[in-house]
Amino acid sequence: MKRKKILVLAVVCLALLLVVLPFASACAAKGPKPGQELKIGMMTPTTGPAAEKGSPMGHANLDAMEYVNTELGGAGGYPIKVLWYDSGYDAAKVATFVKRFIDEGALLFTVASSAEMSWAMELANRAEFPGLASFTAPSLYRPPKHIYGQMPDYGDDWTAFANYYMKNVWKGTGRPKMALELLNNPTGYGARDAAKAMADKLGIDIISTDEHTATTISEMDALTRIKAAKPDVLYISSTPKPTAVILKNARDLGLLTGTTIGLGHAGITKALVDIAGVDVVEGVYGVFPTVNWDDNVPGMAKMTEYVKKLHPNDYGNMDYITSWAQSLIVAEILKNAVKNVGYDKLAKGGVEAYQAIETQGIQKLNYDVAGLHGPAIYTQGDNRLSKSVRVFQIRKGVITPVTNWLEAPMIKYEDFPWFGK
Repeated sequence: MKRKKILVLAVVCLALLLVVLPFASACAAKGPKPGQELKIGMMTPTTGPAAEKGSPMGHANLDAMEYVNTELGGAGGYPIKVLWYDSGYDAAKVATFVKRFIDEGALLFTVASSAEMSWAMELANRAEFPGLASFTAPSLYRPPKHIYGQMPDYGDDWTAFANYYMKNVWKGTGRPKMALELLNNPTGYGARDAAKAMADKLGIDIISTDEHTATTISEMDALTRIKAAKPDVLYISSTPKPTAVILKNARDLGLLTGTTIGLGHAGITKALVDIAGVDVVEGVYGVFPTVNWDDNVPGMAKMTEYVKKLHPNDYGNMDYITSWAQSLIVAEILKNAVKNVGYDKLAKGGVEAYQAIETQGIQKLNYDVAGLHGPAIYTQGDNRLSKSVRVFQIRKGVITPVTNWLEAPMIKYEDFPWFGK
């Protein structure tokens, strides 16, 4: 009798195992197998003439990816492997790294700057290899192809600042006179294109357009000419180091008195305040597309935890916020794609995988980015993901918001006969 009970119990246990094992196998199959990962390419100008921006951005990209992998379980359950390189703000290196990303099976790539993407985009578009840039210009994605902007571009900056200036600062009669000081790459050209498209409509006269290099040590000649024209506004679209040079030269010429200064978002960062000095930047306006440090948004605590643990010198630098958010967006893109097409299709690589990333990842985005900047939402025909900016003013060394979020409307630059020429 005892033996029969044991036999019955064994049969029941075996039956239960036969029922449970398929479910256990199915659950195990859902997770990644050894070696399964999602590769992406990332580059930042960590050294070179834009290192004051690129260094904290590179730190943020990799810090955020560590957070995504260790605390969020990667994207769709799969770890993200980052192929990261320092571009040095060098065109030849950028092209080399894009080819390397493609050869090594990356599903998409990111850059920090509009200049980097201007050097990458021809190769990437030809390969249908999707790219995401933090800082952008209209020339990168008008008309839309395979390059996307994380946030509003330098043209959006100029338009937002010009609107704010006309409504809140300009108290004169007639049309104000604006001079442009522009970095000689898409950082500057984006603002130039917006001014060409929108200045007349807004009632602003552009009286001069001067260009400078990222390594400039003096813009006294250009600013002397600008001062003689008696501008009401000087708008600078550049990175922090050359912006600091221009502002110091303007101070020495007495141009800061009585002239409103506006900056695009490449220039108005903590690095500018540190390089130029608090007295030089006092009262300067600028546009930036992220929140401030310590703003009460969901993603602030975790980002602050990581920056203080891994790169405490970057705390307070808004460029860090930009690239931390970029990595979160990349993880969301990959999560969407895994959910919608599955890992196996992505793992095959090539054009079909790139198309899946675009159509089932990027173009399915509806992501709040933990409140760190405007929501990343793809809109048909508009390759900017976030479309929101704020106007700031530097007050006693603090970059202080003076507006709420402003929606940057899409401008079809390709409809203007001069665009791209």
